[in-house]
Amino acid sequence: MKVVIVGLARQGSALARYFSARGDQVIVTDLRPATALHSEIAALEGLPIEYVLGEHPFSLLDGCDLLCLSGGVPPETPLPQEARRRGIPLSNDSRLTLQLAPVPMIGITGSSGKTTTTTLVGEMLKASGLTTWVGGNIGVPLIDRLAQIGADDRMVLELSSFQLQLFAEPPPASPHLSAVLNITPNHLDRHPSMAHYTAAKANIVRFQSADDLAVLGVDDAITGRWWREGWVHIAADVGQAALDFPIQARRVGFSLVEAVPEGAFLQGEQLVWRWAGHTWPICTLGELKLRGMHNVANVLAACAIAGAGGATAEAMRQVAIGFAGVPHRLELVAEINGVRWYNDSIATAPERMAAALRAFDEPLVLLAGGRDKHLPWAEAAELIRHKVRHLVLFGEAAGLIADAVGPTDHPQVHRCGPLEEAVAVAAQVARPGDVVLLSPGGTSFDAYKDFEARGEHFRSLVHAFKKETST
Repeated sequence: MKVVIVGLARQGSALARYFSARGDQVIVTDLRPATALHSEIAALEGLPIEYVLGEHPFSLLDGCDLLCLSGGVPPETPLPQEARRRGIPLSNDSRLTLQLAPVPMIGITGSSGKTTTTTLVGEMLKASGLTTWVGGNIGVPLIDRLAQIGADDRMVLELSSFQLQLFAEPPPASPHLSAVLNITPNHLDRHPSMAHYTAAKANIVRFQSADDLAVLGVDDAITGRWWREGWVHIAADVGQAALDFPIQARRVGFSLVEAVPEGAFLQGEQLVWRWAGHTWPICTLGELKLRGMHNVANVLAACAIAGAGGATAEAMRQVAIGFAGVPHRLELVAEINGVRWYNDSIATAPERMAAALRAFDEPLVLLAGGRDKHLPWAEAAELIRHKVRHLVLFGEAAGLIADAVGPTDHPQVHRCGPLEEAVAVAAQVARPGDVVLLSPGGTSFDAYKDFEARGEHFRSLVHAFKKETST
Protein backbone atom coordinates (compact mmCIF):
# COMPACT_ATOMS: atom_id res chain seq x y z
CA MET A 1 0.00 0.00 0.00
CA LYS A 2 1.25 3.48 -0.85
CA VAL A 3 0.71 5.98 1.97
CA VAL A 4 1.43 9.71 1.65
CA ILE A 5 1.82 11.60 4.93
CA VAL A 6 1.46 15.38 4.86
CA GLY A 7 3.40 17.15 7.61
CA LEU A 8 6.42 15.86 9.54
CA ALA A 9 5.61 16.89 13.10
CA ARG A 10 4.74 14.55 16.03
CA GLN A 11 1.72 13.05 14.29
CA GLY A 12 3.39 12.68 10.90
CA SER A 13 6.45 11.05 12.45
CA ALA A 14 4.32 8.54 14.37
CA LEU A 15 2.38 7.69 11.21
CA ALA A 16 5.63 7.21 9.29
CA ARG A 17 6.90 4.77 11.93
CA TYR A 18 3.61 2.87 11.97
CA PHE A 19 3.26 2.40 8.22
CA SER A 20 6.98 1.65 7.76
CA ALA A 21 6.72 -1.11 10.37
CA ARG A 22 3.80 -2.58 8.39
CA GLY A 23 5.95 -2.70 5.26
CA ASP A 24 3.96 -0.08 3.36
CA GLN A 25 5.47 2.34 0.88
CA VAL A 26 5.72 5.60 2.83
CA ILE A 27 6.19 9.08 1.36
CA VAL A 28 6.39 12.09 3.68
CA THR A 29 5.82 15.56 2.28
CA ASP A 30 6.29 18.86 4.09
CA LEU A 31 6.38 22.45 2.86
CA ARG A 32 9.46 23.09 4.99
CA PRO A 33 12.90 22.37 3.53
CA ALA A 34 15.19 19.61 4.81
CA THR A 35 17.29 22.16 6.73
CA ALA A 36 14.25 22.96 8.91
CA LEU A 37 13.46 19.27 9.51
CA HIS A 38 16.88 17.96 10.49
CA SER A 39 15.87 16.53 13.89
CA GLU A 40 12.62 15.01 12.59
CA ILE A 41 14.36 13.27 9.67
CA ALA A 42 17.20 12.11 11.93
CA ALA A 43 14.67 10.49 14.28
CA LEU A 44 13.39 8.38 11.38
CA GLU A 45 16.83 7.46 10.07
CA GLY A 46 17.09 3.90 8.77
CA LEU A 47 13.41 3.62 7.88
CA PRO A 48 12.50 3.19 4.17
CA ILE A 49 10.83 6.58 3.84
CA GLU A 50 10.85 8.84 0.79
CA TYR A 51 10.77 12.61 1.42
CA VAL A 52 9.28 15.27 -0.84
CA LEU A 53 10.04 18.59 0.83
CA GLY A 54 9.34 22.23 0.07
CA GLU A 55 6.23 21.46 -1.98
CA HIS A 56 3.11 19.27 -2.22
CA PRO A 57 2.98 18.23 -5.90
CA PHE A 58 -0.15 16.44 -7.11
CA SER A 59 2.11 13.70 -8.53
CA LEU A 60 2.36 12.40 -4.94
CA LEU A 61 -1.17 11.09 -5.39
CA ASP A 62 -0.33 8.88 -8.37
CA GLY A 63 -0.96 5.33 -7.15
CA CYS A 64 -1.68 6.60 -3.62
CA ASP A 65 -3.97 4.43 -1.48
CA LEU A 66 -4.23 6.67 1.61
CA LEU A 67 -3.46 10.34 2.34
CA CYS A 68 -2.76 11.10 6.03
CA LEU A 69 -2.82 14.67 7.31
CA SER A 70 -1.03 16.04 10.34
CA GLY A 71 -3.19 18.25 12.55
CA GLY A 72 -1.73 21.46 11.16
CA VAL A 73 -2.76 20.63 7.58
CA PRO A 74 -6.28 21.81 6.68
CA PRO A 75 -8.30 19.34 4.56
CA GLU A 76 -9.34 22.33 2.40
CA THR A 77 -5.81 22.80 1.01
CA PRO A 78 -5.09 21.76 -2.61
CA LEU A 79 -3.47 18.34 -2.06
CA PRO A 80 -6.27 16.87 0.14
CA GLN A 81 -8.88 18.38 -2.18
CA GLU A 82 -7.24 16.74 -5.18
CA ALA A 83 -7.11 13.44 -3.26
CA ARG A 84 -10.86 13.67 -2.66
CA ARG A 85 -11.42 14.40 -6.34
CA ARG A 86 -9.49 11.23 -7.18
CA GLY A 87 -11.37 9.14 -4.61
CA ILE A 88 -8.31 8.68 -2.35
CA PRO A 89 -9.35 8.31 1.32
CA LEU A 90 -8.13 10.85 3.92
CA SER A 91 -7.21 10.04 7.51
CA ASN A 92 -5.01 11.09 10.43
CA ASP A 93 -3.29 9.44 13.38
CA SER A 94 -6.22 9.77 15.81
CA ARG A 95 -8.80 8.42 13.37
CA LEU A 96 -6.57 5.46 12.53
CA THR A 97 -5.99 4.86 16.24
CA LEU A 98 -9.76 4.75 16.77
CA GLN A 99 -10.20 2.27 13.92
CA LEU A 100 -7.23 -0.01 14.70
CA ALA A 101 -6.87 -0.03 18.49
CA PRO A 102 -7.53 -3.29 20.36
CA VAL A 103 -9.59 -1.44 23.00
CA PRO A 104 -12.39 1.19 22.84
CA MET A 105 -11.21 4.79 22.80
CA ILE A 106 -12.02 7.47 25.36
CA GLY A 107 -11.97 10.70 23.34
CA ILE A 108 -12.02 14.17 24.91
CA THR A 109 -12.51 17.49 23.15
CA GLY A 110 -13.60 21.03 23.97
CA SER A 111 -12.58 24.62 23.37
CA SER A 112 -10.81 24.83 26.72
CA GLY A 113 -9.74 22.46 29.47
CA LYS A 114 -8.96 19.49 27.20
CA THR A 115 -5.39 18.86 28.33
CA THR A 116 -6.02 19.31 32.06
CA THR A 117 -9.11 17.08 31.89
CA THR A 118 -7.42 14.42 29.75
CA THR A 119 -4.46 14.32 32.12
CA LEU A 120 -6.76 14.00 35.14
CA VAL A 121 -8.76 11.20 33.50
CA GLY A 122 -5.57 9.28 32.74
CA GLU A 123 -4.34 9.66 36.31
CA MET A 124 -7.71 8.64 37.79
CA LEU A 125 -7.83 5.48 35.68
CA LYS A 126 -4.22 4.63 36.58
CA ALA A 127 -4.95 5.22 40.28
CA SER A 128 -7.81 2.72 39.90
CA GLY A 129 -5.27 0.05 38.93
CA LEU A 130 -5.98 0.21 35.19
CA THR A 131 -3.14 0.24 32.66
CA THR A 132 -3.84 3.48 30.80
CA TRP A 133 -2.46 5.04 27.63
CA VAL A 134 -2.84 8.81 27.20
CA GLY A 135 -2.09 10.58 23.93
CA GLY A 136 -3.55 12.17 20.83
CA ASN A 137 -3.29 15.95 20.82
CA ILE A 138 -1.54 15.71 24.22
CA GLY A 139 1.86 14.08 24.69
CA VAL A 140 2.49 11.44 22.04
CA PRO A 141 0.32 9.96 19.29
CA LEU A 142 -0.55 6.31 20.00
CA ILE A 143 -0.80 5.02 16.43
CA ASP A 144 2.71 3.50 16.52
CA ARG A 145 2.16 1.98 20.00
CA LEU A 146 -0.99 -0.01 19.35
CA ALA A 147 0.83 -3.35 19.51
CA GLN A 148 1.71 -2.63 23.16
CA ILE A 149 -1.90 -1.99 24.27
CA GLY A 150 -3.51 -4.91 26.11
CA ALA A 151 -7.12 -6.06 25.84
CA ASP A 152 -7.98 -4.78 29.35
CA ASP A 153 -6.12 -1.45 29.04
CA ARG A 154 -7.68 2.00 28.78
CA MET A 155 -6.84 4.43 25.97
CA VAL A 156 -7.52 8.16 26.46
CA LEU A 157 -7.01 10.65 23.63
CA GLU A 158 -7.32 14.41 23.59
CA LEU A 159 -8.84 15.34 20.23
CA SER A 160 -8.66 18.76 18.58
CA SER A 161 -11.15 20.16 16.10
CA PHE A 162 -8.49 19.71 13.42
CA GLN A 163 -8.24 15.97 14.12
CA LEU A 164 -12.00 15.55 14.45
CA GLN A 165 -12.66 17.12 11.04
CA LEU A 166 -11.63 13.82 9.44
CA PHE A 167 -13.77 11.57 11.68
CA ALA A 168 -16.64 12.11 9.24
CA GLU A 169 -14.63 10.71 6.33
CA PRO A 170 -15.91 7.31 5.16
CA PRO A 171 -16.23 5.07 7.05
CA PRO A 172 -17.23 7.59 9.75
CA ALA A 173 -16.62 6.74 13.41
CA SER A 174 -16.74 8.21 16.92
CA PRO A 175 -15.10 6.98 20.16
CA HIS A 176 -16.99 4.63 22.47
CA LEU A 177 -16.72 7.15 25.33
CA SER A 178 -16.77 10.71 23.99
CA ALA A 179 -16.60 13.94 25.96
CA VAL A 180 -17.28 17.50 24.78
CA LEU A 181 -16.36 19.85 27.61
CA ASN A 182 -17.53 23.12 26.02
CA ILE A 183 -17.71 24.89 22.66
CA THR A 184 -16.83 28.57 22.51
CA PRO A 185 -15.22 30.67 19.75
CA ASN A 186 -11.75 29.34 18.98
CA HIS A 187 -9.48 28.63 16.01
CA LEU A 188 -11.47 30.94 13.76
CA ASP A 189 -8.19 31.69 12.00
CA ARG A 190 -8.42 28.10 10.72
CA HIS A 191 -12.16 27.33 10.65
CA PRO A 192 -14.19 29.73 8.45
CA SER A 193 -16.97 30.13 11.03
CA MET A 194 -18.39 28.86 14.31
CA ALA A 195 -20.62 26.52 12.30
CA HIS A 196 -17.56 24.86 10.75
CA TYR A 197 -15.79 24.70 14.11
CA THR A 198 -18.83 23.31 15.97
CA ALA A 199 -19.47 20.74 13.25
CA ALA A 200 -15.91 19.45 13.59
CA LYS A 201 -16.33 19.10 17.36
CA ALA A 202 -19.71 17.38 16.93
CA ASN A 203 -18.09 14.53 15.00
CA ILE A 204 -16.95 13.07 18.34
CA VAL A 205 -20.58 12.15 19.21
CA ARG A 206 -22.13 12.13 15.74
CA PHE A 207 -21.46 8.47 14.92
CA GLN A 208 -21.95 6.91 18.37
CA SER A 209 -24.49 4.14 18.99
CA ALA A 210 -26.79 3.32 21.91
CA ASP A 211 -23.99 1.23 23.45
CA ASP A 212 -21.72 4.28 23.73
CA LEU A 213 -21.37 7.09 26.27
CA ALA A 214 -21.37 10.86 25.69
CA VAL A 215 -20.12 13.13 28.50
CA LEU A 216 -21.26 16.73 27.98
CA GLY A 217 -20.69 20.02 29.77
CA VAL A 218 -24.11 21.00 31.13
CA ASP A 219 -23.21 24.64 31.87
CA ASP A 220 -21.99 25.47 28.36
CA ALA A 221 -24.55 27.08 26.04
CA ILE A 222 -23.97 24.63 23.19
CA THR A 223 -23.08 21.33 24.89
CA GLY A 224 -25.65 21.99 27.62
CA ARG A 225 -28.34 22.13 24.96
CA TRP A 226 -27.05 18.88 23.45
CA TRP A 227 -27.20 17.23 26.89
CA ARG A 228 -30.74 18.43 27.63
CA GLU A 229 -32.26 17.80 24.21
CA GLY A 230 -30.27 14.75 23.12
CA TRP A 231 -30.00 16.40 19.74
CA VAL A 232 -27.35 18.32 17.82
CA HIS A 233 -28.44 21.13 15.53
CA ILE A 234 -25.84 23.28 13.75
CA ALA A 235 -27.13 25.89 11.32
CA ALA A 236 -25.76 25.99 7.81
CA ASP A 237 -23.06 28.48 6.88
CA VAL A 238 -21.10 29.25 3.72
CA GLY A 239 -19.40 25.98 2.80
CA GLN A 240 -20.94 24.16 5.78
CA ALA A 241 -24.19 22.21 5.46
CA ALA A 242 -26.61 22.23 8.38
CA LEU A 243 -26.21 19.31 10.78
CA ASP A 244 -29.17 17.73 12.56
CA PHE A 245 -28.78 14.41 14.33
CA PRO A 246 -29.82 12.70 17.58
CA ILE A 247 -27.23 11.77 20.17
CA GLN A 248 -27.66 8.00 20.28
CA ALA A 249 -25.26 7.44 23.19
CA ARG A 250 -26.15 7.37 26.88
CA ARG A 251 -25.75 10.98 28.05
CA VAL A 252 -23.63 11.82 31.10
CA GLY A 253 -23.19 15.37 32.42
CA PHE A 254 -20.98 17.53 34.60
CA SER A 255 -21.97 20.87 36.09
CA LEU A 256 -21.02 23.55 38.58
CA VAL A 257 -24.68 24.44 39.15
CA GLU A 258 -26.94 21.46 38.37
CA ALA A 259 -27.24 18.09 40.12
CA VAL A 260 -27.06 15.82 37.08
CA PRO A 261 -28.72 12.37 37.10
CA GLU A 262 -25.45 10.75 36.00
CA GLY A 263 -22.02 12.31 36.06
CA ALA A 264 -20.38 14.83 38.41
CA PHE A 265 -21.52 18.11 39.94
CA LEU A 266 -20.82 20.67 42.63
CA GLN A 267 -23.13 20.47 45.65
CA GLY A 268 -22.33 23.44 47.89
CA GLU A 269 -18.61 23.07 48.59
CA GLN A 270 -18.58 19.37 47.72
CA LEU A 271 -17.63 17.76 44.41
CA VAL A 272 -19.92 14.77 43.86
CA TRP A 273 -19.96 11.83 41.45
CA ARG A 274 -23.25 10.07 40.67
CA TRP A 275 -23.39 6.79 38.74
CA ALA A 276 -25.86 3.91 38.36
CA GLY A 277 -28.13 5.22 41.11
CA HIS A 278 -25.33 5.76 43.66
CA THR A 279 -23.72 9.04 44.77
CA TRP A 280 -20.17 9.45 46.13
CA PRO A 281 -18.56 12.58 47.62
CA ILE A 282 -15.16 13.18 45.98
CA CYS A 283 -13.64 16.18 47.78
CA THR A 284 -14.34 19.77 48.81
CA LEU A 285 -13.36 22.92 46.96
CA GLY A 286 -10.85 23.73 49.69
CA GLU A 287 -9.00 20.46 49.10
CA LEU A 288 -8.23 21.24 45.46
CA LYS A 289 -4.82 22.67 44.57
CA LEU A 290 -5.98 23.97 41.18
CA ARG A 291 -7.03 27.62 41.00
CA GLY A 292 -10.19 28.93 39.36
CA MET A 293 -13.73 27.66 38.86
CA HIS A 294 -12.84 26.63 35.32
CA ASN A 295 -10.48 24.09 36.89
CA VAL A 296 -13.22 22.90 39.25
CA ALA A 297 -15.25 22.24 36.11
CA ASN A 298 -12.28 20.34 34.66
CA VAL A 299 -12.08 18.13 37.75
CA LEU A 300 -15.82 17.44 37.58
CA ALA A 301 -15.50 16.60 33.88
CA ALA A 302 -12.63 14.23 34.66
CA CYS A 303 -14.69 12.49 37.37
CA ALA A 304 -17.62 12.05 34.97
CA ILE A 305 -15.38 10.66 32.20
CA ALA A 306 -13.11 8.53 34.35
CA GLY A 307 -16.07 7.17 36.32
CA ALA A 308 -17.80 6.15 33.10
CA GLY A 309 -14.53 4.55 32.05
CA GLY A 310 -14.17 2.42 35.19
CA ALA A 311 -12.36 4.59 37.76
CA THR A 312 -13.23 4.35 41.44
CA ALA A 313 -14.42 7.22 43.64
CA GLU A 314 -11.38 6.81 45.89
CA ALA A 315 -9.04 7.11 42.90
CA MET A 316 -10.89 10.23 41.76
CA ARG A 317 -10.44 11.78 45.18
CA GLN A 318 -6.76 10.85 45.40
CA VAL A 319 -5.98 12.44 42.05
CA ALA A 320 -8.27 15.47 42.46
CA ILE A 321 -6.71 16.63 45.74
CA GLY A 322 -3.14 15.86 44.69
CA PHE A 323 -3.13 17.35 41.20
CA ALA A 324 -1.22 20.63 40.95
CA GLY A 325 -1.76 21.26 37.25
CA VAL A 326 -0.24 20.79 33.81
CA PRO A 327 2.74 22.91 32.70
CA HIS A 328 1.86 26.25 31.05
CA ARG A 329 -1.63 26.27 32.62
CA LEU A 330 -1.75 28.70 35.56
CA GLU A 331 1.64 27.28 36.54
CA LEU A 332 3.34 29.01 39.46
CA VAL A 333 6.89 29.66 38.21
CA ALA A 334 8.39 31.56 41.14
CA GLU A 335 7.79 33.97 43.99
CA ILE A 336 10.23 36.87 43.90
CA ASN A 337 10.20 39.61 46.55
CA GLY A 338 6.56 38.95 47.40
CA VAL A 339 5.42 38.81 43.76
CA ARG A 340 4.14 35.50 42.33
CA TRP A 341 4.79 34.82 38.65
CA TYR A 342 2.34 32.54 36.80
CA ASN A 343 2.76 30.93 33.38
CA ASP A 344 -0.53 30.50 31.50
CA SER A 345 0.95 30.34 28.01
CA ILE A 346 -1.80 27.87 27.00
CA ALA A 347 -4.19 30.85 26.94
CA THR A 348 -4.14 31.29 23.16
CA ALA A 349 -7.67 32.72 23.06
CA PRO A 350 -9.34 35.64 24.88
CA GLU A 351 -11.74 33.22 26.59
CA ARG A 352 -8.81 31.33 28.13
CA MET A 353 -7.34 34.61 29.32
CA ALA A 354 -10.70 35.55 30.87
CA ALA A 355 -10.80 32.26 32.79
CA ALA A 356 -7.31 32.93 34.13
CA LEU A 357 -8.19 36.47 35.20
CA ARG A 358 -11.19 35.15 37.15
CA ALA A 359 -8.93 32.76 39.06
CA PHE A 360 -7.17 35.62 40.91
CA ASP A 361 -8.30 38.13 43.50
CA GLU A 362 -4.80 39.62 43.91
CA PRO A 363 -3.69 42.77 42.02
CA LEU A 364 -2.60 41.68 38.54
CA VAL A 365 0.18 42.57 36.16
CA LEU A 366 -0.98 40.92 32.94
CA LEU A 367 1.32 40.03 30.03
CA ALA A 368 -0.84 39.73 26.91
CA GLY A 369 -0.17 39.47 23.20
CA GLY A 370 1.01 37.02 20.57
CA ARG A 371 -0.93 36.47 17.34
CA ASP A 372 -4.69 37.04 17.18
CA LYS A 373 -7.05 34.20 16.15
CA HIS A 374 -9.91 36.45 14.96
CA LEU A 375 -11.88 35.89 18.16
CA PRO A 376 -14.07 38.32 20.18
CA TRP A 377 -12.23 40.36 22.84
CA ALA A 378 -15.12 42.15 24.59
CA GLU A 379 -15.36 39.87 27.66
CA ALA A 380 -11.60 39.67 28.23
CA ALA A 381 -11.25 43.44 27.76
CA GLU A 382 -13.95 44.10 30.38
CA LEU A 383 -12.16 41.84 32.89
CA ILE A 384 -8.84 43.54 32.14
CA ARG A 385 -10.38 46.94 32.92
CA HIS A 386 -11.74 45.68 36.25
CA LYS A 387 -9.01 43.32 37.50
CA VAL A 388 -5.65 44.34 36.02
CA ARG A 389 -3.39 47.05 37.48
CA HIS A 390 -0.76 46.98 34.72
CA LEU A 391 -1.36 45.62 31.21
CA VAL A 392 1.93 44.74 29.50
CA LEU A 393 1.45 44.08 25.79
CA PHE A 394 3.84 42.26 23.45
CA GLY A 395 3.87 40.64 20.04
CA GLU A 396 1.67 41.12 16.96
CA ALA A 397 -1.63 41.50 18.82
CA ALA A 398 -0.44 44.29 21.16
CA GLY A 399 -2.25 47.04 19.24
CA LEU A 400 -5.42 45.00 18.79
CA ILE A 401 -5.65 44.26 22.52
CA ALA A 402 -4.96 47.91 23.39
CA ASP A 403 -7.80 48.95 21.08
CA ALA A 404 -10.12 46.36 22.64
CA VAL A 405 -9.40 47.64 26.16
CA GLY A 406 -9.77 51.23 24.95
CA PRO A 407 -8.33 54.47 26.32
CA THR A 408 -8.02 54.07 30.07
CA ASP A 409 -5.96 55.11 33.06
CA HIS A 410 -6.74 51.78 34.71
CA PRO A 411 -5.02 49.59 33.94
CA GLN A 412 -1.81 51.34 33.00
CA VAL A 413 -0.88 50.08 29.55
CA HIS A 414 2.71 49.34 28.51
CA ARG A 415 3.47 48.57 24.85
CA CYS A 416 6.50 46.31 24.37
CA GLY A 417 8.19 44.38 21.60
CA PRO A 418 9.24 40.79 22.39
CA LEU A 419 8.47 38.81 25.54
CA GLU A 420 11.87 39.67 27.07
CA GLU A 421 10.92 43.34 27.13
CA ALA A 422 7.49 42.57 28.55
CA VAL A 423 8.98 40.55 31.42
CA ALA A 424 11.45 43.34 32.18
CA VAL A 425 8.63 45.90 32.33
CA ALA A 426 6.52 43.60 34.54
CA ALA A 427 9.47 43.24 36.92
CA GLN A 428 9.71 47.03 37.18
CA VAL A 429 6.02 47.72 37.90
CA ALA A 430 5.10 44.71 40.10
CA ARG A 431 5.04 45.22 43.85
CA PRO A 432 4.72 42.82 46.80
CA GLY A 433 1.34 41.08 46.85
CA ASP A 434 0.92 41.31 43.08
CA VAL A 435 0.57 38.43 40.65
CA VAL A 436 2.40 38.68 37.34
CA LEU A 437 0.39 36.59 34.90
CA LEU A 438 1.46 35.52 31.42
CA SER A 439 -1.93 34.79 29.84
CA PRO A 440 -1.48 36.04 26.28
CA GLY A 441 -4.89 35.57 24.66
CA GLY A 442 -3.15 34.98 21.32
CA THR A 443 -1.17 32.17 19.75
CA SER A 444 2.61 31.98 19.94
CA PHE A 445 3.18 31.75 16.19
CA ASP A 446 4.39 35.32 15.79
CA ALA A 447 7.57 34.40 17.67
CA TYR A 448 7.56 30.74 18.80
CA LYS A 449 6.82 27.31 17.33
CA ASP A 450 4.11 26.64 19.95
CA PHE A 451 2.73 27.78 23.29
CA GLU A 452 5.07 25.40 25.15
CA ALA A 453 8.12 27.14 23.69
CA ARG A 454 6.69 30.51 24.71
CA GLY A 455 5.96 29.27 28.22
CA GLU A 456 9.44 27.77 28.58
CA HIS A 457 11.00 31.06 27.47
CA PHE A 458 8.87 32.90 30.05
CA ARG A 459 10.02 30.45 32.73
CA SER A 460 13.68 31.00 31.83
CA LEU A 461 13.25 34.79 31.90
CA VAL A 462 11.59 34.66 35.32
CA HIS A 463 14.25 32.34 36.74
CA ALA A 464 16.99 34.59 35.37
CA PHE A 465 15.29 37.59 37.04
CA LYS A 466 15.05 35.65 40.32
CA LYS A 467 18.74 34.77 40.16
CA GLU A 468 19.61 38.38 39.42
CA THR A 469 17.62 39.70 42.39
CA SER A 470 19.13 37.15 44.78
CA THR A 471 22.75 38.10 44.02
